[in-house]
Amino acid sequence: MLFSDVTNQEVSSRFSVEAAEPHGPKQLFLLLIIARLLLSDHGPEFTFPAARSENMSSAHLSPVDGTDRLCVSERAQCIPSPVLHLRQLPADISEQEVVALAHPFGRVSKLITLRTKNQAFLEMASEEAAVTMVNYYTSAPPTIRNQPVYIQYSNHRELKTDNTSNQRAQVALQAISTAALHSGNMASGDGWGLVPAPSAVLRIIVENLFYPVTLEVLQQIFSKFGSVLKIITFTRNNQFQALLQFSDAVHAQHAKASLDGQNIYNGCCTLRIDFSKLSALNVKYNNDKSRDFTRADLPTGELDPTATAFGVALPPYGAAAFPPTFHQHTGLPMAAVPGSLVSPPRVALQMAPPAVHSVLLVSNLDPERVSPHCLFILFGVYGDVQRVKILFNKKENALVQMSDATQAQLAMSHLNGQRLHGNVIRVTLSKHPVVQLPRVGAGPEEQTLTQDFSGSALHRFKKPGSKNFNNIFPPSATLHLSNIPSSVSEETLKDLFSTRGFSVKAFKFFQKDRKMALLQLASVEEAIEALIELHDHQLDHNQHLRVSFSKSTI
Repeated sequence: MLFSDVTNQEVSSRFSVEAAEPHGPKQLFLLLIIARLLLSDHGPEFTFPAARSENMSSAHLSPVDGTDRLCVSERAQCIPSPVLHLRQLPADISEQEVVALAHPFGRVSKLITLRTKNQAFLEMASEEAAVTMVNYYTSAPPTIRNQPVYIQYSNHRELKTDNTSNQRAQVALQAISTAALHSGNMASGDGWGLVPAPSAVLRIIVENLFYPVTLEVLQQIFSKFGSVLKIITFTRNNQFQALLQFSDAVHAQHAKASLDGQNIYNGCCTLRIDFSKLSALNVKYNNDKSRDFTRADLPTGELDPTATAFGVALPPYGAAAFPPTFHQHTGLPMAAVPGSLVSPPRVALQMAPPAVHSVLLVSNLDPERVSPHCLFILFGVYGDVQRVKILFNKKENALVQMSDATQAQLAMSHLNGQRLHGNVIRVTLSKHPVVQLPRVGAGPEEQTLTQDFSGSALHRFKKPGSKNFNNIFPPSATLHLSNIPSSVSEETLKDLFSTRGFSVKAFKFFQKDRKMALLQLASVEEAIEALIELHDHQLDHNQHLRVSFSKSTI
């Protein structure tokens, strides 16, 4: 057999047999030399197996003092140890993030970080916790900021952290442990000091929602960390939110540690993740807003934004059922950890924005009240509407052509399932690439039902870099009013809305800019209709009111 044909497994097997036989020191020395010659082309990946002798047993693995005696190139060991070796860590990783990887499996008693080597050593409180952690991450390798991290048993059974160079890591570890104890996530004892996770259900908020985030997008992202059972999406506090249930709380912990603070698409759609107080989700319908992946037989139900898609009733818009207690990053609630320990950058999940047509199909409209101008104003909140056609033979349906696919996705994401004129409208992508203008010789009614708005002065996004791109929010009961003349009073504006049948609940001028104000109505549906009716309303001879949805409340 040629030396180059010898595999690690063959040498390892042969060496184990030979080492088990009685040999003198010279014979063992020759065996070692032969094995190293055979594997000279195999690199450092080969590790000699444990021979059947006392001087190679796990009981005699040496303790480590600081960083001086740490073997930073040690490879995966088959002998379990409470000390774990982490490799290929991001250069800017924090101690908090390192500990977060171990948090679901048990208490971390000691920590040593080797920043120049992108490595770290963790000593778990028990060997059982270390074994469980290695077994889990072997089947589901962790990633931090899109960089895979490798975890294995260390050659050492104990870490000694008296070295002053590791004092910072120990201080950080103490702060993290204290925070976990105060938050109720840590128990006393030397074994499994931390509960696997507060819940298998994650609460997700998507900030800076430039592209729509669908239920399918969330399932695609989170299923990389475990089996996703159920998802519910909804809008609350003027934000897109979701509840997502994993099959196991450890999967939820892993997903939270890896995804919290990351962007789904480059520069936008930032994930803010926390544990839900719910222990499980009870999904009633399988549709665009809720899904039980274990029950394909569920009905679709009605897409009503205020309907309960699961067993716990959702409060109305604006209700703070889930107070915003998010933390910057990692899998631990870190209220007591110094801010300097929490500084990872946001990283995109490298998902391609959806490529779609720019024409939307809007259905379930009220034929008696809807008009092309009405839809132009409403959909114009999310993009520059080019054309609108109400279908001649099905006047409860309309086609709305946006400037591009991104704007179409935004409008669909925010307006699908909203109420307009008492009806829950449905907004989907149309198969038509453009909206056709009426043919020559068409009747007056057909011409009235189709309008071209491509040259409208009311387009909100026609100027490149317009600040309106940063102020796109879902429909809410609070409206943002702007371009208010100095001569117009609060009472005048309130009367403007109330005389048209809208219930004004609150009003407030901006303290630093009286040209803007917030006005709160009784419901989201009222606010939608008020925006349609009063956007571009003339307040004096040369100023027109600008109305949009606000993310704030009064």
